[in-house]
Amino acid sequence: MYNTDLPSRADLPTSAQLKRSTFIAALTALALLVTVVMPSEYAIDPTGAGRLLGLTNMGEIKTQLAAEAAEDEMASAKASAERMTQMVPPAELMARMDRIENLLVALTAEQPASQPSPTGEAVAQDNVTVGEIAPAEAPAIAAAPVAEATSEAPIRPDGRQDELSFTLAPGQGAEVKLVMRQGAKANFSWTADGGVVNFETHGDGGGQSVSYEKGRSVPADEGAIEAAFDGNHGWFWRNRGDREVTLTITTEGNYIDIKRVI
Repeated sequence: MYNTDLPSRADLPTSAQLKRSTFIAALTALALLVTVVMPSEYAIDPTGAGRLLGLTNMGEIKTQLAAEAAEDEMASAKASAERMTQMVPPAELMARMDRIENLLVALTAEQPASQPSPTGEAVAQDNVTVGEIAPAEAPAIAAAPVAEATSEAPIRPDGRQDELSFTLAPGQGAEVKLVMRQGAKANFSWTADGGVVNFETHGDGGGQSVSYEKGRSVPADEGAIEAAFDGNHGWFWRNRGDREVTLTITTEGNYIDIKRVI
């Protein structure tokens, strides 16, 4: 069996040649980093080559979308925290019910027994007869927490319609959310008067999140949202232009509430 002959010392590269090859490889990697990687990934173009090759624009889009996604996540977390602080704790609601029950018991205990007079009429006490003690006060008091509980999130079976309009200064963002049940649908249409905006249609709630659609430099959009889960579903816009933009959105469908978060 024949094996290849080992190379002689003369055929091996010298130390100087190895150093030169390593130096050339390092310079090549540095050149690629400065002219390709930095402009395309981070929009950093110290040589101007990335702008000529069209890579800097790609990096600007990536960094802009990443910044908007981070701001959107922070805004959603802040909105969720604010909603949690505004909710009535179950303990407080139970305390209200207990106070109402105690009030009803006290009213019942204070009501005197009816004593018939020789003429068959109720005996008057403190200018008020037993028959005149209004029993309707108890239902009125008891009905108050029911109305309060049901007014927090009324669901209209026939859906609802809303329209919001606001102005975005250069660099300003805004977010509008619909409170929806899982499977509920809502039609929407929005326009940016005076320019274009970047946007993302997304949802969050119950520890879940979803992104429905994203766009860059868009003047208008329309369509429908079908809630993937119970929670808040809507839009985030940002004006990346150099002048004000008036944004108007109309919604129609089966959602509980609409609110501007930012």
